Amino acid sequence: MLIKESHADVKTVANGKETLMRIFLFHPTIPGYPNARFPGVVLFSEIYQVTGPVARFARQIAGQGYIVAAPSSYHDFTGPEALAYDVPGTDQGNDWKVAKTLESYDEDSYKTVDYLLTLPTCTGRIGTTGMCLGGHLALRASLDPRITACVGYFATDVHSRTLGPNTGPNISSTPPSPDSNHTIDRLSSLKGEVALLFGLKDTHVPDAGRDLIRLKLREAGVVFSFHEFAWAQHAFIRDELSKGRYDPAITKACFEVLLELFGRVLKTDLGEADGKVHKVEHVC
Repeated sequence: MLIKESHADVKTVANGKETLMRIFLFHPTIPGYPNARFPGVVLFSEIYQVTGPVARFARQIAGQGYIVAAPSSYHDFTGPEALAYDVPGTDQGNDWKVAKTLESYDEDSYKTVDYLLTLPTCTGRIGTTGMCLGGHLALRASLDPRITACVGYFATDVHSRTLGPNTGPNISSTPPSPDSNHTIDRLSSLKGEVALLFGLKDTHVPDAGRDLIRLKLREAGVVFSFHEFAWAQHAFIRDELSKGRYDPAITKACFEVLLELFGRVLKTDLGEADGKVHKVEHVC
């Protein structure tokens, strides 16, 4: 399946501040089917915004027949350009991760789903995925009932309640307050199906953290699957500058998990064929 890439700048308003969020779009195309319609997938990136590895992941998903929309999370602070996989880039991404409010994160996901639903080529079925920070954002975005499938890769800060401004890690199984807005305390709002993927050697989400997430999903009555891979570390999906942690074999197995869930829950509608003969362009 072929892919067309573009972007759209969408207005967001959170905490009284208006900004433009860039959404990178990866759209599948099938020659001969101009009215083909596809499910949408919101892809949330790690703390570095939409980098090369994130874009390649988006293309892999789009190539399976999904319209992939990847928002740039840090529009509150900077442009849509990716941060570097170095110490300054990591420090900056981690700083913005906690400076950005939960209200702003939620506005981003809602506006990205809104954008997908405006596309005449979208069937209206929406899934989410992402890695690291993006794994958490994919799970949190699924609190939106319009999202019916979520695949989160090594989601950080869920177990510790440390996404957005916070006073420090809190790994209690009890919410800090009855109206807690932390993702782990709102799981009962999830209506879709969830698959979470972790490495047993992930130092960012240790054993106790994964156990807490699994416990809270069960308590909330969420339909979910939970996958832990024996030799995987954090960022095992990142095929560039992963500091020796990239594992292509486990990455492939995880992609099969994604395809199974998305393929079963989300649908593809080709529409009517146009009957035209389309010439294949001879280019390298």
